Amino acid sequence: MLKLSEILVSRKDIESFSGLQDAVQDAARAGERFFRIDVKPPYPDTPEDWEERLEAAFSGLIR
Repeated sequence: MLKLSEILVSRKDIESFSGLQDAVQDAARAGERFFRIDVKPPYPDTPEDWEERLEAAFSGLIR
């Protein structure tokens, strides 16, 4: 199971919410099957609907 906190800790190179979306999407494409949102992203550009956007990125709804 992929946890959002694990991405944030392991990927110090991510500097924006869009970069985080890309990382979530990459993890899904690499074979992760489950995604758990356990923290709020710390980026200043994090939108109000961030949870839905990350779920969409993981499930492949964002291309």
